[in-house]
Amino acid sequence: MDTNDISIFSLAMAFLMLLYPVILSYVFNLKIIKDSLISVLRMTVQLFIMSLILAFLFEINNIWINIGWIIFMILFATIRVIQTSKLKMKKFVIPVFSALLITSFIVLLYFNYVILRLSNVFEARYFIVIGGMLLGNSLTGNIIGIGNFYKDIKRNKERYLFNLGNGATIYEAAMPYFRNSVISALKPTIASMATIGIVYLPGMMTGQILGGANPQTAIKYQIAIMLAILLSVSLSVTLTIIFTIKSSFDEYGIIKDDVFQQS
Repeated sequence: MDTNDISIFSLAMAFLMLLYPVILSYVFNLKIIKDSLISVLRMTVQLFIMSLILAFLFEINNIWINIGWIIFMILFATIRVIQTSKLKMKKFVIPVFSALLITSFIVLLYFNYVILRLSNVFEARYFIVIGGMLLGNSLTGNIIGIGNFYKDIKRNKERYLFNLGNGATIYEAAMPYFRNSVISALKPTIASMATIGIVYLPGMMTGQILGGANPQTAIKYQIAIMLAILLSVSLSVTLTIIFTIKSSFDEYGIIKDDVFQQS
């Protein structure tokens, strides 16, 4: 069974669903009209461009082009994580990029080879699409995780310095903040996993069913991808914090002043 296509006219009708949020914002002065319309416009343009790129990548299906595209996505995600976390780009770009690169390739190769048993683990249709799903969730997790880690240490500077003064190493003094950051980063994924199936049907599963896949097959894919997402988020956040600690603290274990962006 083929998926029903959406005509241009039907897609235009979909934009009518913006009418209520716009009216709501206007009536109650929510001040979200501009941001909402800009976001919708960006989403629409980016997705149409991405559809053309994916069609090209699927047609060419070259290993090195596929790897190059994933690396480009990782670089874009790295910049987004650092900017959103209000951290210094120059100091964090290499550690964050390295953490996301290592995580993406470890989880992707394991997923494609061990779980899907693909003869070509760099097959564009799987490597890029699944890589994008994992990277998107890792991006969100890292924004929460790394942002909370450094902000919490700054906010609780006296307590952190007290622990250092009592003989704790950097890692020992930072452990409570590391623990809280990982928990915060994983909470959205864990909460999502707990409600899948009963409360809502996630995008990957819905897409496969609409595309004609057997529901049991779609369910198995969704379970596997959610477990992969959990691994990606936890591993990337852990590596990001570990990789950034060396450049963010001085030899005495004190966080450097140039870690955060200037307000």
